[in-house]
Amino acid sequence: MDTTAPSSDIPPKVLTLLMIVRGKGDSREILLGMKKKGFGAGYYNGFGGKVETGETIEEGAQRELREEAHVEALDMERRGVLRFIFDDNPQPWEVHVFHATEFSAEPLESEEMAPVWFPTANIPFDKMWADDVYWYPLFLGGKCFRGELFFTKTTTLVKHTVEEVPGPPFTWS
Repeated sequence: MDTTAPSSDIPPKVLTLLMIVRGKGDSREILLGMKKKGFGAGYYNGFGGKVETGETIEEGAQRELREEAHVEALDMERRGVLRFIFDDNPQPWEVHVFHATEFSAEPLESEEMAPVWFPTANIPFDKMWADDVYWYPLFLGGKCFRGELFFTKTTTLVKHTVEEVPGPPFTWS
């Protein structure tokens, strides 16, 4: 697999990922969803997806959270951006990662996702995307970050870089 950056003439697909964290100290929990269908089915993940035409990235993150867990984040903040490069897809993905601690209601299951609270000390990384183990510590540590993640055959992580950055805005230029 060629693990160099994709051609700059292919604009990235812009997506979002939003996770809610509640509690303090050793009692903190993170809300993840078991993906029930579509891309990523069978994996736990945050809530998110494609930013639609006419939406800001933030609006897309909120819409996806409403659609997938029936809640709204009340204090959403951007923590990171991840660039995914797949050997079987010429278009890179640019995923904007958000954090929230306050939300409008108790999460409910949707057609696409089944929400589950996990203690932050017991995140089920063995049932998640292979890259998550590398950036979640920064995310949960309150840090801002960016990373590039190279996959072969869609799900096999072959190379990654993840680094802490001073804060928004997050760009690739």
